[in-house]
Amino acid sequence: MSTSVTPAKPPVGGSPRRSALDKVMNGIERAGNKLPHPVLLFLGLFLIIGTVSTVLAATGTTVTVPGEDKTLAVKGLFSGEGVRWLLENFIPNFTGFPSLGTVLLMMAAVGVAEKTGLLETAVRASIARAPKRLLPYLVAFVSCQAHLMSDVAILVIPPLAALAFKNAGRNPIAGLIGGFACVCAGYAAGFSIGALDALYTGITHQAAAVVPGGESAPTHILINYFFTAAASCLLALIGGFLIARVLEPRLPQPDPDADAESGAEAEEASEGPTAPPAVTVTVTARERTGLLRSGLAVLLYAAVVVTCWLLPGSPLRGEGGALVPSPVLNGIVPLLFVAFVLAGVVYGRTVGTLKRADDAPRMMAESITGMSGYIVLILVISQVIGVFDWSKVGTLLAVNGANLLESAGLTGFTGLVLFVLLVCVLNLFVTSGSALWSLVAPVFVPAFMLIGMEPAVTQAAFRIGDSATQMITPLNPYVFLMLTILRRYEPGAQLGTVLARLSVFVVPFLVAWLAVLGLFYGLGLPLGPGADIHR
Repeated sequence: MSTSVTPAKPPVGGSPRRSALDKVMNGIERAGNKLPHPVLLFLGLFLIIGTVSTVLAATGTTVTVPGEDKTLAVKGLFSGEGVRWLLENFIPNFTGFPSLGTVLLMMAAVGVAEKTGLLETAVRASIARAPKRLLPYLVAFVSCQAHLMSDVAILVIPPLAALAFKNAGRNPIAGLIGGFACVCAGYAAGFSIGALDALYTGITHQAAAVVPGGESAPTHILINYFFTAAASCLLALIGGFLIARVLEPRLPQPDPDADAESGAEAEEASEGPTAPPAVTVTVTARERTGLLRSGLAVLLYAAVVVTCWLLPGSPLRGEGGALVPSPVLNGIVPLLFVAFVLAGVVYGRTVGTLKRADDAPRMMAESITGMSGYIVLILVISQVIGVFDWSKVGTLLAVNGANLLESAGLTGFTGLVLFVLLVCVLNLFVTSGSALWSLVAPVFVPAFMLIGMEPAVTQAAFRIGDSATQMITPLNPYVFLMLTILRRYEPGAQLGTVLARLSVFVVPFLVAWLAVLGLFYGLGLPLGPGADIHR
Protein backbone atom coordinates (compact mmCIF):
# COMPACT_ATOMS: atom_id res chain seq x y z
CA MET A 1 0.00 0.00 0.00
CA SER A 2 2.31 2.67 -1.22
CA THR A 3 1.61 4.85 -4.25
CA SER A 4 -1.07 7.49 -4.73
CA VAL A 5 -3.69 7.50 -7.46
CA THR A 6 -5.96 10.09 -9.02
CA PRO A 7 -9.29 10.44 -7.21
CA ALA A 8 -12.34 8.93 -8.83
CA LYS A 9 -14.22 11.23 -11.21
CA PRO A 10 -17.60 12.52 -10.11
CA PRO A 11 -20.72 11.11 -11.76
CA VAL A 12 -21.90 12.62 -15.02
CA GLY A 13 -24.19 15.56 -14.39
CA GLY A 14 -21.95 17.92 -12.43
CA SER A 15 -19.79 17.84 -9.38
CA PRO A 16 -21.66 17.30 -6.12
CA ARG A 17 -21.36 19.79 -3.33
CA ARG A 18 -18.30 18.90 -1.30
CA SER A 19 -18.75 18.29 2.39
CA ALA A 20 -16.35 19.42 5.11
CA LEU A 21 -14.96 15.86 5.25
CA ASP A 22 -14.30 15.92 1.50
CA LYS A 23 -12.44 19.24 1.81
CA VAL A 24 -10.29 18.00 4.70
CA MET A 25 -9.40 14.73 2.99
CA ASN A 26 -8.73 16.45 -0.34
CA GLY A 27 -6.37 18.79 1.50
CA ILE A 28 -4.56 15.80 2.98
CA GLU A 29 -4.35 14.25 -0.47
CA ARG A 30 -2.87 17.38 -2.06
CA ALA A 31 -0.27 17.63 0.71
CA GLY A 32 0.59 13.96 0.46
CA ASN A 33 0.89 14.09 -3.33
CA LYS A 34 3.73 16.56 -2.92
CA LEU A 35 5.82 13.95 -1.13
CA PRO A 36 8.46 12.42 -3.42
CA HIS A 37 8.80 8.73 -4.20
CA PRO A 38 10.12 6.87 -1.11
CA VAL A 39 13.44 6.21 -2.87
CA LEU A 40 13.90 9.92 -3.54
CA LEU A 41 12.74 10.71 -0.01
CA PHE A 42 15.44 8.51 1.50
CA LEU A 43 18.03 9.74 -0.97
CA GLY A 44 17.33 13.27 0.24
CA LEU A 45 17.53 12.07 3.84
CA PHE A 46 20.89 10.45 3.07
CA LEU A 47 22.26 13.76 1.79
CA ILE A 48 20.87 15.63 4.81
CA ILE A 49 22.44 13.19 7.27
CA GLY A 50 25.72 13.32 5.37
CA THR A 51 25.77 17.11 5.49
CA VAL A 52 24.74 17.32 9.15
CA SER A 53 27.30 14.70 10.19
CA THR A 54 30.05 16.54 8.36
CA VAL A 55 29.17 19.87 10.02
CA LEU A 56 28.91 18.28 13.47
CA ALA A 57 32.23 16.48 12.98
CA ALA A 58 33.90 19.73 11.95
CA THR A 59 32.68 21.40 15.15
CA GLY A 60 34.00 18.55 17.31
CA THR A 61 30.59 17.33 18.51
CA THR A 62 30.65 14.30 20.80
CA VAL A 63 28.03 12.16 22.50
CA THR A 64 28.13 10.03 25.64
CA VAL A 65 25.63 7.21 25.99
CA PRO A 66 24.19 6.97 29.52
CA GLY A 67 25.91 4.14 31.38
CA GLU A 68 28.94 4.21 29.07
CA ASP A 69 32.27 5.77 30.04
CA LYS A 70 33.49 6.19 26.49
CA THR A 71 32.72 9.45 24.65
CA LEU A 72 31.89 9.02 20.97
CA ALA A 73 32.90 11.58 18.37
CA VAL A 74 30.50 12.32 15.52
CA LYS A 75 32.11 11.42 12.18
CA GLY A 76 31.41 13.24 8.92
CA LEU A 77 30.28 11.34 5.83
CA PHE A 78 31.58 13.95 3.39
CA SER A 79 35.16 13.60 4.51
CA GLY A 80 38.04 11.39 3.49
CA GLU A 81 37.21 8.89 6.21
CA GLY A 82 33.52 8.97 5.34
CA VAL A 83 34.04 8.40 1.62
CA ARG A 84 36.35 5.44 2.33
CA TRP A 85 33.78 3.97 4.72
CA LEU A 86 30.96 4.34 2.20
CA LEU A 87 32.92 2.75 -0.65
CA GLU A 88 33.93 -0.20 1.51
CA ASN A 89 30.52 -0.72 3.12
CA PHE A 90 28.00 0.21 0.42
CA ILE A 91 27.43 -3.38 -0.69
CA PRO A 92 27.68 -4.91 2.82
CA ASN A 93 25.13 -2.36 4.04
CA PHE A 94 22.72 -3.59 1.38
CA THR A 95 23.34 -7.33 1.32
CA GLY A 96 23.67 -7.50 5.10
CA PHE A 97 20.41 -5.68 5.79
CA PRO A 98 18.59 -8.09 8.16
CA SER A 99 15.13 -8.01 6.61
CA LEU A 100 16.23 -8.41 2.99
CA GLY A 101 16.78 -12.16 2.96
CA THR A 102 13.99 -12.80 5.45
CA VAL A 103 11.35 -10.91 3.45
CA LEU A 104 12.34 -12.51 0.15
CA LEU A 105 12.29 -15.97 1.73
CA MET A 106 8.85 -15.41 3.26
CA MET A 107 7.46 -13.95 0.03
CA ALA A 108 8.70 -16.96 -1.91
CA ALA A 109 6.98 -19.34 0.52
CA VAL A 110 3.73 -17.39 0.79
CA GLY A 111 3.75 -17.06 -3.00
CA VAL A 112 3.35 -20.83 -3.35
CA ALA A 113 0.43 -20.87 -0.90
CA GLU A 114 -1.16 -17.90 -2.65
CA LYS A 115 -0.71 -18.89 -6.29
CA THR A 116 -1.93 -22.44 -5.76
CA GLY A 117 -5.16 -20.92 -4.40
CA LEU A 118 -4.70 -22.16 -0.84
CA LEU A 119 -5.02 -18.78 0.91
CA GLU A 120 -8.08 -17.62 -1.02
CA THR A 121 -9.82 -20.94 -0.56
CA ALA A 122 -9.11 -20.84 3.17
CA VAL A 123 -10.80 -17.42 3.35
CA ARG A 124 -13.81 -18.61 1.36
CA ALA A 125 -14.16 -21.74 3.45
CA SER A 126 -14.14 -19.73 6.66
CA ILE A 127 -17.09 -17.50 5.72
CA ALA A 128 -19.04 -19.60 3.21
CA ARG A 129 -21.62 -21.02 5.64
CA ALA A 130 -21.38 -18.64 8.57
CA PRO A 131 -24.66 -18.01 10.45
CA LYS A 132 -26.25 -14.69 9.57
CA ARG A 133 -25.88 -13.27 13.08
CA LEU A 134 -22.22 -14.27 13.43
CA LEU A 135 -21.19 -13.28 9.91
CA PRO A 136 -19.93 -9.75 10.79
CA TYR A 137 -17.73 -11.13 13.57
CA LEU A 138 -16.34 -13.91 11.40
CA VAL A 139 -15.58 -11.50 8.56
CA ALA A 140 -13.83 -9.21 11.05
CA PHE A 141 -11.80 -12.08 12.52
CA VAL A 142 -10.69 -13.42 9.13
CA SER A 143 -9.84 -9.89 7.98
CA CYS A 144 -7.72 -9.28 11.07
CA GLN A 145 -5.65 -12.38 10.26
CA ALA A 146 -5.23 -11.53 6.58
CA HIS A 147 -1.88 -9.73 6.59
CA LEU A 148 -0.39 -13.13 5.82
CA MET A 149 -1.71 -12.60 2.27
CA SER A 150 -0.07 -9.15 2.05
CA ASP A 151 -1.91 -6.70 -0.22
CA VAL A 152 -3.73 -9.60 -1.87
CA ALA A 153 -5.97 -9.65 1.21
CA ILE A 154 -7.41 -6.27 0.23
CA LEU A 155 -8.19 -7.52 -3.25
CA VAL A 156 -9.86 -10.72 -2.05
CA ILE A 157 -11.52 -10.32 1.34
CA PRO A 158 -13.75 -7.22 0.97
CA PRO A 159 -15.47 -8.44 -2.24
CA LEU A 160 -15.87 -11.91 -0.71
CA ALA A 161 -17.33 -10.38 2.44
CA ALA A 162 -19.81 -8.37 0.36
CA LEU A 163 -20.98 -11.53 -1.42
CA ALA A 164 -21.22 -13.43 1.86
CA PHE A 165 -23.39 -10.67 3.34
CA LYS A 166 -25.60 -10.64 0.25
CA ASN A 167 -26.05 -14.42 0.30
CA ALA A 168 -26.98 -14.24 3.99
CA GLY A 169 -29.63 -11.58 3.34
CA ARG A 170 -27.56 -8.76 4.83
CA ASN A 171 -26.36 -5.51 3.31
CA PRO A 172 -23.34 -6.27 1.08
CA ILE A 173 -22.05 -2.71 1.52
CA ALA A 174 -21.48 -3.47 5.21
CA GLY A 175 -19.43 -6.53 4.31
CA LEU A 176 -17.38 -4.57 1.77
CA ILE A 177 -16.62 -1.56 3.99
CA GLY A 178 -16.25 -3.60 7.18
CA GLY A 179 -13.98 -6.15 5.54
CA PHE A 180 -11.72 -3.42 4.18
CA ALA A 181 -11.59 -1.60 7.53
CA CYS A 182 -10.68 -4.78 9.42
CA VAL A 183 -8.02 -5.79 6.89
CA CYS A 184 -6.36 -2.38 7.28
CA ALA A 185 -6.68 -2.31 11.07
CA GLY A 186 -5.47 -5.88 11.44
CA TYR A 187 -2.72 -5.53 8.85
CA ALA A 188 -0.15 -5.41 11.63
CA ALA A 189 -1.92 -7.96 13.86
CA GLY A 190 -2.91 -11.62 13.77
CA PHE A 191 -1.85 -15.11 14.78
CA SER A 192 -0.02 -15.66 11.52
CA ILE A 193 3.51 -14.57 10.61
CA GLY A 194 4.17 -12.91 7.29
CA ALA A 195 6.64 -10.81 5.33
CA LEU A 196 5.53 -7.69 7.19
CA ASP A 197 6.84 -9.11 10.47
CA ALA A 198 10.16 -9.92 8.86
CA LEU A 199 10.40 -6.46 7.35
CA TYR A 200 9.65 -4.64 10.61
CA THR A 201 12.04 -6.69 12.73
CA GLY A 202 14.87 -6.28 10.24
CA ILE A 203 14.61 -2.51 10.46
CA THR A 204 14.24 -2.74 14.24
CA HIS A 205 17.44 -4.78 14.51
CA GLN A 206 19.41 -2.20 12.58
CA ALA A 207 17.94 0.67 14.61
CA ALA A 208 18.71 -1.04 17.93
CA ALA A 209 22.36 -1.37 16.91
CA VAL A 210 22.70 2.41 17.17
CA VAL A 211 22.93 1.98 20.96
CA PRO A 212 26.06 0.19 22.22
CA GLY A 213 25.08 -3.37 23.04
CA GLY A 214 21.81 -3.01 21.14
CA GLU A 215 22.74 -5.87 18.82
CA SER A 216 21.98 -8.32 21.62
CA ALA A 217 18.44 -6.99 22.20
CA PRO A 218 15.65 -9.41 21.14
CA THR A 219 14.70 -8.53 17.55
CA HIS A 220 13.59 -11.86 16.10
CA ILE A 221 10.49 -12.16 13.93
CA LEU A 222 8.24 -13.18 16.87
CA ILE A 223 9.03 -10.27 19.25
CA ASN A 224 5.44 -8.93 18.91
CA TYR A 225 3.64 -12.25 18.44
CA PHE A 226 1.79 -12.42 21.79
CA PHE A 227 0.76 -8.78 21.47
CA THR A 228 -0.48 -8.97 17.87
CA ALA A 229 -2.33 -12.24 18.48
CA ALA A 230 -4.17 -10.79 21.49
CA ALA A 231 -4.91 -7.52 19.68
CA SER A 232 -6.37 -9.31 16.67
CA CYS A 233 -8.98 -11.01 18.87
CA LEU A 234 -10.14 -7.72 20.41
CA LEU A 235 -10.08 -5.97 17.03
CA ALA A 236 -12.26 -8.73 15.56
CA LEU A 237 -14.85 -8.40 18.35
CA ILE A 238 -14.98 -4.62 18.04
CA GLY A 239 -14.95 -4.79 14.25
CA GLY A 240 -17.85 -7.23 14.18
CA PHE A 241 -19.83 -5.04 16.59
CA LEU A 242 -19.18 -1.90 14.54
CA ILE A 243 -20.19 -3.62 11.31
CA ALA A 244 -23.41 -5.06 12.72
CA ARG A 245 -24.55 -2.36 15.15
CA VAL A 246 -23.06 0.91 13.89
CA LEU A 247 -22.32 0.68 10.17
CA GLU A 248 -24.99 -1.61 8.72
CA PRO A 249 -28.06 0.10 10.27
CA ARG A 250 -26.97 3.42 8.76
CA LEU A 251 -26.34 2.19 5.24
CA PRO A 252 -28.70 2.62 2.30
CA GLN A 253 -30.09 -0.49 0.67
CA PRO A 254 -28.09 -1.43 -2.45
CA ASP A 255 -29.50 -0.48 -5.82
CA PRO A 256 -30.71 -3.83 -7.26
CA ASP A 257 -30.28 -2.62 -10.84
CA ALA A 258 -26.74 -1.43 -10.19
CA ASP A 259 -25.95 -4.67 -8.37
CA ALA A 260 -27.00 -6.69 -11.39
CA GLU A 261 -24.78 -4.74 -13.76
CA SER A 262 -21.28 -5.82 -14.60
CA GLY A 263 -19.78 -2.80 -12.93
CA ALA A 264 -18.03 -1.67 -16.09
CA GLU A 265 -19.25 1.90 -15.73
CA ALA A 266 -17.99 2.05 -12.17
CA GLU A 267 -14.58 0.83 -13.23
CA GLU A 268 -14.40 3.51 -15.92
CA ALA A 269 -15.17 6.13 -13.28
CA SER A 270 -12.04 5.32 -11.33
CA GLU A 271 -8.42 5.69 -12.31
CA GLY A 272 -7.32 3.67 -9.29
CA PRO A 273 -6.39 -0.03 -9.17
CA THR A 274 -8.43 -2.36 -11.31
CA ALA A 275 -11.14 -4.14 -9.36
CA PRO A 276 -10.64 -7.86 -8.88
CA PRO A 277 -12.56 -10.29 -11.07
CA ALA A 278 -15.88 -11.71 -9.99
CA VAL A 279 -15.54 -13.99 -6.98
CA THR A 280 -17.65 -16.63 -5.33
CA VAL A 281 -17.92 -17.75 -1.73
CA THR A 282 -18.58 -21.40 -2.55
CA VAL A 283 -15.92 -24.04 -1.94
CA THR A 284 -15.79 -27.19 -4.07
CA ALA A 285 -15.34 -30.68 -2.67
CA ARG A 286 -11.86 -30.90 -4.18
CA GLU A 287 -10.87 -27.59 -2.58
CA ARG A 288 -12.10 -28.81 0.80
CA THR A 289 -10.03 -31.97 0.38
CA GLY A 290 -7.02 -29.84 -0.50
CA LEU A 291 -7.50 -27.72 2.62
CA LEU A 292 -7.80 -30.80 4.80
CA ARG A 293 -4.70 -32.47 3.38
CA SER A 294 -2.57 -29.33 3.55
CA GLY A 295 -3.71 -28.69 7.12
CA LEU A 296 -2.82 -32.22 8.18
CA ALA A 297 0.57 -31.96 6.48
CA VAL A 298 1.40 -28.74 8.34
CA LEU A 299 0.18 -30.17 11.65
CA LEU A 300 2.37 -33.22 11.21
CA TYR A 301 5.35 -31.04 10.31
CA ALA A 302 4.74 -28.78 13.32
CA ALA A 303 4.43 -31.79 15.62
CA VAL A 304 7.82 -33.08 14.46
CA VAL A 305 9.48 -29.68 14.98
CA VAL A 306 7.95 -29.14 18.44
CA THR A 307 8.83 -32.68 19.53
CA CYS A 308 12.45 -32.23 18.46
CA TRP A 309 12.49 -28.85 20.23
CA LEU A 310 11.17 -30.24 23.53
CA LEU A 311 13.41 -33.31 23.68
CA PRO A 312 16.02 -33.02 26.46
CA GLY A 313 19.47 -32.45 25.00
CA SER A 314 18.03 -31.49 21.61
CA PRO A 315 20.29 -29.34 19.38
CA LEU A 316 17.21 -27.14 18.85
CA ARG A 317 17.38 -25.99 22.47
CA GLY A 318 19.32 -22.95 23.55
CA GLU A 319 22.25 -22.59 25.88
CA GLY A 320 21.81 -24.69 29.01
CA GLY A 321 18.81 -26.48 27.49
CA ALA A 322 16.69 -23.29 27.37
CA LEU A 323 13.61 -23.22 25.17
CA VAL A 324 13.77 -19.40 24.92
CA PRO A 325 16.02 -18.21 23.36
CA SER A 326 16.85 -21.15 21.16
CA PRO A 327 17.69 -22.07 17.55
CA VAL A 328 13.97 -22.62 16.95
CA LEU A 329 13.21 -18.94 17.54
CA ASN A 330 16.36 -17.74 15.80
CA GLY A 331 15.57 -19.99 12.85
CA ILE A 332 11.80 -19.51 12.78
CA VAL A 333 11.90 -18.05 9.26
CA PRO A 334 13.25 -21.16 7.48
CA LEU A 335 10.86 -23.28 9.57
CA LEU A 336 7.93 -21.12 8.41
CA PHE A 337 9.26 -21.27 4.85
CA VAL A 338 9.02 -25.05 4.86
CA ALA A 339 5.52 -24.92 6.40
CA PHE A 340 4.09 -22.57 3.75
CA VAL A 341 5.72 -24.38 0.85
CA LEU A 342 4.54 -27.74 2.19
CA ALA A 343 0.97 -26.48 2.57
CA GLY A 344 0.95 -24.89 -0.87
CA VAL A 345 2.40 -27.93 -2.61
CA VAL A 346 0.00 -30.37 -0.95
CA TYR A 347 -2.99 -28.16 -1.75
CA GLY A 348 -1.84 -27.47 -5.31
CA ARG A 349 -1.28 -31.14 -6.05
CA THR A 350 -4.72 -31.98 -4.68
CA VAL A 351 -6.72 -29.38 -6.63
CA GLY A 352 -4.56 -29.46 -9.77
CA THR A 353 -3.10 -25.95 -9.64
CA LEU A 354 0.37 -27.40 -9.23
CA LYS A 355 0.94 -30.08 -11.86
CA ARG A 356 4.66 -30.14 -12.58
CA ALA A 357 7.74 -30.20 -10.38
CA ASP A 358 8.90 -26.82 -11.66
CA ASP A 359 5.58 -25.09 -10.89
CA ALA A 360 6.53 -24.37 -7.26
CA PRO A 361 9.89 -22.71 -8.12
CA ARG A 362 8.13 -20.69 -10.83
CA MET A 363 5.56 -19.44 -8.30
CA MET A 364 8.36 -18.48 -5.90
CA ALA A 365 10.14 -16.58 -8.66
CA GLU A 366 6.96 -14.71 -9.62
CA SER A 367 6.39 -13.67 -6.01
CA ILE A 368 9.95 -12.43 -5.58
CA THR A 369 9.73 -10.55 -8.88
CA GLY A 370 6.91 -8.52 -7.38
CA MET A 371 9.32 -7.40 -4.63
CA SER A 372 11.64 -5.53 -7.02
CA GLY A 373 10.42 -2.14 -5.78
CA TYR A 374 11.08 -3.19 -2.19
CA ILE A 375 14.63 -4.30 -3.08
CA VAL A 376 15.40 -0.92 -4.65
CA LEU A 377 13.98 0.85 -1.60
CA ILE A 378 16.10 -1.27 0.76
CA LEU A 379 19.20 -0.37 -1.30
CA VAL A 380 18.74 3.26 -0.23
CA ILE A 381 17.32 2.64 3.26
CA SER A 382 20.26 0.41 4.18
CA GLN A 383 22.69 3.22 3.37
CA VAL A 384 20.68 5.77 5.40
CA ILE A 385 20.60 3.54 8.48
CA GLY A 386 24.26 2.61 7.95
CA VAL A 387 25.27 6.28 7.96
CA PHE A 388 23.07 6.93 11.01
CA ASP A 389 25.00 4.24 12.87
CA TRP A 390 28.53 4.90 11.63
CA SER A 391 28.45 8.69 11.93
CA LYS A 392 26.92 8.53 15.45
CA VAL A 393 24.26 11.04 14.37
CA GLY A 394 21.67 8.42 15.25
CA THR A 395 23.22 7.96 18.68
CA LEU A 396 23.27 11.74 19.21
CA LEU A 397 19.59 12.07 18.26
CA ALA A 398 18.66 9.08 20.41
CA VAL A 399 20.44 10.42 23.50
CA ASN A 400 18.94 13.89 23.06
CA GLY A 401 15.52 12.40 22.39
CA ALA A 402 15.76 10.26 25.50
CA ASN A 403 16.79 13.29 27.55
CA LEU A 404 13.83 15.24 26.15
CA LEU A 405 11.43 12.43 27.07
CA GLU A 406 12.89 12.25 30.57
CA SER A 407 12.76 16.01 31.11
CA ALA A 408 9.12 16.07 29.99
CA GLY A 409 8.29 13.14 32.27
CA LEU A 410 7.33 10.95 29.31
CA THR A 411 9.37 7.90 30.22
CA GLY A 412 6.47 5.47 30.59
CA PHE A 413 3.31 4.51 28.78
CA THR A 414 2.42 8.15 28.06
CA GLY A 415 5.49 8.47 25.89
CA LEU A 416 4.45 5.41 23.91
CA VAL A 417 0.95 6.83 23.39
CA LEU A 418 2.36 10.11 22.06
CA PHE A 419 4.60 8.13 19.72
CA VAL A 420 1.56 6.20 18.47
CA LEU A 421 -0.31 9.45 17.78
CA LEU A 422 2.69 10.84 15.91
CA VAL A 423 2.80 7.75 13.70
CA CYS A 424 -0.97 8.04 13.11
CA VAL A 425 -0.45 11.51 11.66
CA LEU A 426 2.62 10.61 9.61
CA ASN A 427 0.80 7.56 8.26
CA LEU A 428 -1.67 9.85 6.47
CA PHE A 429 1.18 11.06 4.27
CA VAL A 430 3.64 8.13 4.17
CA THR A 431 1.41 5.11 3.61
CA SER A 432 4.23 2.63 3.09
CA GLY A 433 4.76 0.96 6.46
CA SER A 434 8.33 -0.03 5.69
CA ALA A 435 9.24 3.48 4.54
CA LEU A 436 7.68 5.11 7.61
CA TRP A 437 9.27 2.65 10.05
CA SER A 438 12.62 3.21 8.36
CA LEU A 439 12.19 6.94 8.96
CA VAL A 440 11.26 6.82 12.65
CA ALA A 441 12.94 3.63 13.91
CA PRO A 442 16.57 4.88 13.88
CA VAL A 443 15.55 7.69 16.27
CA PHE A 444 12.79 6.27 18.46
CA VAL A 445 13.99 2.68 18.93
CA PRO A 446 17.32 3.75 20.51
CA ALA A 447 15.65 6.69 22.31
CA PHE A 448 13.21 4.40 24.08
CA MET A 449 16.01 1.90 24.71
CA LEU A 450 17.95 4.60 26.55
CA ILE A 451 15.02 5.15 28.92
CA GLY A 452 14.74 1.43 29.64
CA MET A 453 12.43 -0.02 26.97
CA GLU A 454 13.18 -2.93 24.67
CA PRO A 455 12.94 -2.48 20.87
CA ALA A 456 9.93 -4.82 20.88
CA VAL A 457 7.69 -2.28 22.61
CA THR A 458 8.63 0.55 20.23
CA GLN A 459 7.89 -1.71 17.27
CA ALA A 460 4.56 -2.69 18.84
CA ALA A 461 3.63 0.97 19.31
CA PHE A 462 4.53 1.67 15.69
CA ARG A 463 2.26 -1.14 14.52
CA ILE A 464 -0.67 0.60 16.20
CA GLY A 465 -0.14 3.95 14.51
CA ASP A 466 0.65 2.34 11.18
CA SER A 467 -2.63 0.42 11.05
CA ALA A 468 -5.03 2.87 12.72
CA THR A 469 -5.21 5.56 10.02
CA GLN A 470 -4.25 3.50 6.97
CA MET A 471 -7.88 3.09 5.92
CA ILE A 472 -8.79 6.80 5.77
CA THR A 473 -5.91 8.35 3.87
CA PRO A 474 -6.60 9.26 0.22
CA LEU A 475 -3.01 8.26 -0.50
CA ASN A 476 -3.99 4.62 -0.04
CA PRO A 477 -4.81 3.49 -3.60
CA TYR A 478 -7.02 0.68 -2.30
CA VAL A 479 -9.46 3.25 -0.96
CA PHE A 480 -10.30 4.00 -4.60
CA LEU A 481 -10.61 0.30 -5.32
CA MET A 482 -13.24 0.11 -2.57
CA LEU A 483 -15.00 3.10 -4.14
CA THR A 484 -15.03 1.31 -7.49
CA ILE A 485 -16.58 -1.83 -6.02
CA LEU A 486 -18.97 0.18 -3.84
CA ARG A 487 -20.43 1.90 -6.91
CA ARG A 488 -21.68 -1.46 -8.12
CA TYR A 489 -24.04 -1.42 -5.16
CA GLU A 490 -24.36 2.35 -4.71
CA PRO A 491 -23.73 4.22 -8.01
CA GLY A 492 -23.83 7.67 -6.36
CA ALA A 493 -21.07 6.93 -3.86
CA GLN A 494 -18.17 9.38 -3.69
CA LEU A 495 -14.75 9.38 -2.04
CA GLY A 496 -16.21 11.16 0.98
CA THR A 497 -18.84 8.42 1.24
CA VAL A 498 -16.18 5.74 1.64
CA LEU A 499 -14.00 7.76 4.00
CA ALA A 500 -16.93 8.77 6.20
CA ARG A 501 -17.99 5.15 6.67
CA LEU A 502 -14.45 3.98 7.29
CA SER A 503 -13.90 6.73 9.86
CA VAL A 504 -16.36 4.92 12.13
CA PHE A 505 -13.68 2.31 12.79
CA VAL A 506 -10.62 4.51 13.39
CA VAL A 507 -11.05 5.68 16.99
CA PRO A 508 -12.47 2.39 18.38
CA PHE A 509 -9.67 0.42 16.75
CA LEU A 510 -7.03 2.86 18.00
CA VAL A 511 -8.42 2.67 21.55
CA ALA A 512 -8.52 -1.14 21.35
CA TRP A 513 -4.91 -1.34 20.18
CA LEU A 514 -3.78 1.01 22.97
CA ALA A 515 -5.82 -0.91 25.56
CA VAL A 516 -4.03 -4.15 24.67
CA LEU A 517 -0.64 -2.44 24.73
CA GLY A 518 -1.53 -0.86 28.08
CA LEU A 519 -2.48 -4.26 29.48
CA PHE A 520 0.81 -5.80 28.42
CA TYR A 521 2.72 -2.77 29.71
CA GLY A 522 0.90 -2.59 33.03
CA LEU A 523 1.26 -6.29 33.77
CA GLY A 524 4.79 -6.51 32.42
CA LEU A 525 3.82 -9.29 30.00
CA PRO A 526 6.27 -10.27 27.25
CA LEU A 527 5.24 -9.01 23.81
CA GLY A 528 6.66 -12.15 22.24
CA PRO A 529 8.91 -15.09 23.12
CA GLY A 530 11.84 -13.69 25.06
CA ALA A 531 10.77 -10.11 24.25
CA ASP A 532 10.07 -8.20 27.44
CA ILE A 533 8.94 -4.59 27.61
CA HIS A 534 11.59 -3.23 29.96
CA ARG A 535 15.32 -3.74 29.60
